[in-house]
Amino acid sequence: MNLLKLISLTLALILSLITIVNPVEALDYTKRDLFESDFSGQDLVGSTFNKANLRSSNLSKANLQGVSFFGANMDSANLEGANLTNAVLDSARMTRVNLHNAILEGAFATNTKFEQANIEGADFTDVLLRPDLEELLCSMATGTNPITGKNTRDTLYCE
Repeated sequence: MNLLKLISLTLALILSLITIVNPVEALDYTKRDLFESDFSGQDLVGSTFNKANLRSSNLSKANLQGVSFFGANMDSANLEGANLTNAVLDSARMTRVNLHNAILEGAFATNTKFEQANIEGADFTDVLLRPDLEELLCSMATGTNPITGKNTRDTLYCE
């Protein structure tokens, strides 16, 4: 077998193994009606849920790193223990959402609605927030995130 053919077969084998080991693909759920959907524990890295209806959906313990929820309706959604690192939450409606022990590090949330949200143990390190949102979140911030070990009030720079 010549060297070029051997290299070619080796690369093909490596690429097929990568596909088998890491089958995660970013999915596009833009403008979809996903009311009461169950995404719990799923790896949805880089997926898009822009303007989707996720009301009362379960995204607990999901890997949502880099996911875009721009303008999504997430009213009463369960995001307990979810990893929302670097997620786009801008203009999302997260009223009555459960963010208990969620990680939101580096998320973009300047126009997000967080009224009546459960943020106990959530990590808001480096999250972009308007001052009035930061004040609202500080009024209900309690707990320490079990993964990062950071106090919710400290990550929001509450006084």
